[in-house]
Amino acid sequence: MIALAPTTPSLDKYEVLEEIGHGGMATVYRAKDRRLGRDVAVKVIHKHLRENAEVAARFVSEARAVAKLKHQNIVEVYDVSDEDDPERYLVVELVEGTTLRQLLADRKCVPAEIAAAIALEIGAALEHAHLHGVIHRDIKPENVLVNMRPPSSAREGPESAQHARIKIADFGIAKLLDAQGVTSTGQVLGSPAHMAPEQIEGGDVDARSDVFGMGVLLYECMVGRLPFDGKNPAQVLRKVLDGTFTPAERARPSIGVFLSRAVERALAREQDARFASVADFCDVLKKELDRVGYTEPRKELAEFLADPEAYAKSYEDRLVPKLVTLGKKARAARDVPAAAAWFNRALAFRPNDRDLLEQVAGMEKRERYRRILLRGGGIVLASATLGLVAFAVARATRQPQLAVLPESSVSSVPTREYVVTPPAPVPTKRPVVPDPPPEVTRARPRLPVSAAPPAGGTRMVRVNITGAGGGKLRVDGVETKWFGTLFELPLGPHQFEFVPPSPECCKKPAVQTVNIVAGEGPQPVSGHIGYLDATVSLVGEGATATCTFFTGPLAAGATRTVTLSKPLTSGTCTITGPDQSGVRQQSVELRPGDRVPLQWN
Repeated sequence: MIALAPTTPSLDKYEVLEEIGHGGMATVYRAKDRRLGRDVAVKVIHKHLRENAEVAARFVSEARAVAKLKHQNIVEVYDVSDEDDPERYLVVELVEGTTLRQLLADRKCVPAEIAAAIALEIGAALEHAHLHGVIHRDIKPENVLVNMRPPSSAREGPESAQHARIKIADFGIAKLLDAQGVTSTGQVLGSPAHMAPEQIEGGDVDARSDVFGMGVLLYECMVGRLPFDGKNPAQVLRKVLDGTFTPAERARPSIGVFLSRAVERALAREQDARFASVADFCDVLKKELDRVGYTEPRKELAEFLADPEAYAKSYEDRLVPKLVTLGKKARAARDVPAAAAWFNRALAFRPNDRDLLEQVAGMEKRERYRRILLRGGGIVLASATLGLVAFAVARATRQPQLAVLPESSVSSVPTREYVVTPPAPVPTKRPVVPDPPPEVTRARPRLPVSAAPPAGGTRMVRVNITGAGGGKLRVDGVETKWFGTLFELPLGPHQFEFVPPSPECCKKPAVQTVNIVAGEGPQPVSGHIGYLDATVSLVGEGATATCTFFTGPLAAGATRTVTLSKPLTSGTCTITGPDQSGVRQQSVELRPGDRVPLQWN
């Protein structure tokens, strides 16, 4: 219990019992409704906010709008202060339990399927709110309440599993404060890491902004850390605006490709690239849960919350056999990328599993024969199997940098490639003895398969990519390691595609056709990935501006394009008022794709 402070508010209709929470917008108290005799939570808005005349004027109307939301996953609003009350407060349902933030603090992360089940509960609440025209704007673990045990009336029998354990709080608070200009001075309301780019930039906020917030929350639940993080809020905001983050399945391989892709779409920089609605996002999550046998998400969530430790212990033993079955089905259907994805996820749990390694080695052997048969037809095989074998064998050899830890990020781990020679089969009618460890030998880099090489053989190739760092290379449609590496290609024409690290920062160059010819030494191939242009405009009738980024004056209402050669360019603009009425200077930072308005005041 937190002791009552001398400044504890005195409310006519509610007996304030204790302080139970304190945030950037309000202090939360446990209180008793004097008329109905029930315990409630009272959120008293901080003094500096309630003294804002516009906030006070619209507080009641906004609270009434939120009070219309009646859903089992939304904390219900019971009452609101009157306009003439000395305090501005909301009276809401008191939820027994903890916050999702505290649950993550205790456990670091939760199983991926449980994280998806939590997201479905949140999604149901958001979908209901969106149908009533209410956008939450601040989806984060602090605003998600978790009931670790259901109410006594729901603890017995199968209905307890159907009781909602997840509730969202603080609907409308962010909108209320932001709408009244509380953040117009530059203060960032809420957690920058959970805000959609359009919220940061002051753009139009709609249901897709909550899709973004839901994606951030799901990523954090699965991975154990935020997709956008930094040493200070400015760094975090920049990462959100750049849209750069490590995919969930690379940060924690046991998550798998399919859930990771769903989160990546939810976190798209542009609103149009995200799911069109929370319902669409939830449909994809339900489909992925169904595929691995989690057909009753709420029941799974109830079992997890009842005993997280016991659930975590049985999770792997239950999930891995299902992943292996899915991998075998995909392999039988000749869906190599899907088979690779399922086996990769299984190996993330059990990197030294003998049966799994044999399955992978068998896939590699069949694909090798298939490549030989199809080479003359010029068919480019999927590279997923090659990635799968490298993943499996690197784990089998216990490479320490590839250990699967909840908080690990494999985005910066240098990859190695190996070839597995499976052990010989055990002769029949002899005592069965343990197989020896697989023989591991270092191999040269694998090559994308192109058309059959003409007479004359192959040649080593060295690639150099200038411009933006972090770019990727695809040769004949297959991603290929290039940095500090020589690789071998058959003589003849090949397609070189230089892929930018992110479409938000860089231009994608045209695909190059390069003819590999016979000769001594490696043949050099060069590509360039340029940064997106920035634009500078001027607002202020009659004003002009000159900047170190470009030559000549910029007139009011005009826009100037600036070509960038690096990710950050700093400079100064001198703005002259109408009729030479004054001059001021403004420091400006330009990043790829930025649209910077200069303004004369």
